[in-house]
Amino acid sequence: MPTLPWTTPNPPRPQTQALVMASRLEVTSLKDVPRFFLKSLAAWRQVKSAPGAVGASLVAQPFKRTFWTLSAWESREALYAYAKAEPHKSVMTSLRSTVKESVFTFWDVPVEELPIRWPDARAKLAEQQRADAAAQG
Repeated sequence: MPTLPWTTPNPPRPQTQALVMASRLEVTSLKDVPRFFLKSLAAWRQVKSAPGAVGASLVAQPFKRTFWTLSAWESREALYAYAKAEPHKSVMTSLRSTVKESVFTFWDVPVEELPIRWPDARAKLAEQQRADAAAQG
């Protein structure tokens, strides 16, 4: 399972809150995995220099066709600015048709609790997935 470990692009201001975003993205087919992984690396490089990014990690499970992202931001505005900027915007647009299922969740934490641990992020994603399923059903 390739993991890009937690990196801290910008040190957070002490005694502030960070917005954490976690995602789970499952691609439709194994043939989509190499393209998805390579394009996600462009977004990873971008986050490492994004204003307001205070932490990020990525886990790829290629044989399960699943990719997990975890990032922390100074503000929702900083996260949205990153998402709308290139190359992230084009990468996500070009990969949208390959995604079978996606789950996103957001929460606030004191910056002193960074980095977020993957088991905690996965638990939040599972909780969000159950809430999404209940809302649809």
